Parts: sequence; structure tokens; C-alpha cells
Amino acid sequence: MKEDINSFLTYLTVEKGFSENTVAAYRNDLYQLASFVEEEAAKRDFTTSWASFNRQGMLSHLLNLKQRNYAATTVARKVAAARSFFNFMVAEGNIKDNPSHKVDSPKVGRSLPKPISISQVRRLLEQPTKLSTPEAKRDRAILELLYASGMRVSELVSLNVSDIDIEGGYVRCFGKGHKERLIPIYKQAALVVEEYVKESRPRLTHNDTEKALFLNRRGERLTRQGLWQILKGYAKSAELDKEITPHTLRHSFATHMLSGGADLRSVQELLGHANISTTQVYTHLTTEHIRRTYEKSHPRAK
Repeated sequence: MKEDINSFLTYLTVEKGFSENTVAAYRNDLYQLASFVEEEAAKRDFTTSWASFNRQGMLSHLLNLKQRNYAATTVARKVAAARSFFNFMVAEGNIKDNPSHKVDSPKVGRSLPKPISISQVRRLLEQPTKLSTPEAKRDRAILELLYASGMRVSELVSLNVSDIDIEGGYVRCFGKGHKERLIPIYKQAALVVEEYVKESRPRLTHNDTEKALFLNRRGERLTRQGLWQILKGYAKSAELDKEITPHTLRHSFATHMLSGGADLRSVQELLGHANISTTQVYTHLTTEHIRRTYEKSHPRAK
């Protein structure tokens, strides 16, 4: 059964251009489904196959996920993964019907991004400046670049030294579907990254052939998990109340750009969103900001 899943994952990677992270999520969800099918078949002494898995089986899988207290968003994602997989299986002629057809996903409200204020961003970005170690200068460059560009964490840790143009003031990254985009960065960020590349990165690298821009203490490419831990430490030292994730700076970048007068299409391009509807979620936040300003400022609104 996993052979069919692996064929589907190859299709997503090669033909659809899905990112490594998305494919990994599909793999986990579908392997879990395969385990469920195998367990149910063993209980009922059925032959284990996708062809014998029907709509009732899919509903049982959905119930099992809910009983295990998965969040509604997680269950919805797992159902979506199964639906895509079975559509692929039908198209390939491996099964006749899609067992997830007309199986409703949990209703998931669209969660709004949670940005932090400009003053909170400033406080966060100041934390690495309190130290003068190579790691601290690397961390300052990471935080400045995240907020300057709005890049995803996976995009940032994938950067090579050659992807930064200090003089031109831009960074080149590859987003979902391996789509390349050039993002301008403000002068302060460019200077901080330049300082790191010239002074601190040579002290972290153990191999002259290493291309990665951001390195860990072993001289290897920094991972997403490593970056997450770095950010958590600085968020704590900055005494920021809310939970800060690497994505928080991406949300803050988009919100602050729109609040500052940037148009939606430009922010869409900078973020690398395929559809403008994804970017439009930020307009709600800026609208709320305008309403608060209105209610605070208008003499008849007080």
C-alpha cells in the first residue's frame, strides 16, 4: 500500500512541484491512513488493499482521528491529503471510486495571522546586539533578514551566500513549487548581513566548500528547528508576552507593509503567494488598525 503512496508523493514532487515540507506532511498523513486500513482489515480478516477501502472505512478513519483528540485543522488536512491521494488512484486506474467522496472535513475557521507591533519587532531585533559572538551576529542577520523580506523559514535556511546581493540590496529565494523571486531588503538589513558574511561566518565555517549562508556551530547549514530555538530564546529575553514563531516575523512584515501604504499586489509578490486571496487575510488586520485609529481620533466616536 505504501508503494502507491510513494508513487503519489513522487507525482507531487516531480509533476506538481510541491515543496519538501508539504510532501513530508502528505507522507505522514497517508502512512497513518495506511496503518489504519491495515489494522481494520486485520480485525475483520479482510484483504488489505486500497480497492477494499470504502466510504464507511473513511468515515471510521475520521472518527478515529477525532477520538484521538486531533485539532480540527489537523483532521481537515488529513482528509484533504486522503482526497488528493484517492483522486490520483482513480486517475491511475488503481481504484474505481474515491472513498473520501462526500466525506465532509471539519469546519475550520480561517485563523488570522498574529503579528507583533513595530516596537516589539524593534525590541526583538535588538537582543542579539547585546552579545558580540559570531553566533549573535549571525542571529542578528537572521532576524533582520526575516523581517526585511518576509521570507518563509524554509526559504531562509535554504539560502546560499550567492543568493545575497549586498550592493543591489536584494535577496534571491526559491519558494513553493521552486518558484524564484527577488526580494528587496532595506539598507540596515543588507549591512548587518554583510557584516555577518565578512566577519562572523568565516569563524563558523569548517569547510570552505560550504555554500549555506547561515551556519550552526558545527559549520553546517542551520535547520528550521535550530532557527526556531534561536528565536524562542530572543523572544524570551525581549520579554514578549505572546508566543513568537519564525512565521510571526513574516506576518508582521506583511501587516506593517500594508499599514505603511504598500498595495496588496506588491505584498503578494514579496510573500510569494500564488493567490491574492491568501494575502487578503492581512487586510483584515490593517482594517482593524484603521478602525481603532478612527475611534480614537474622531470627536464623535469617543
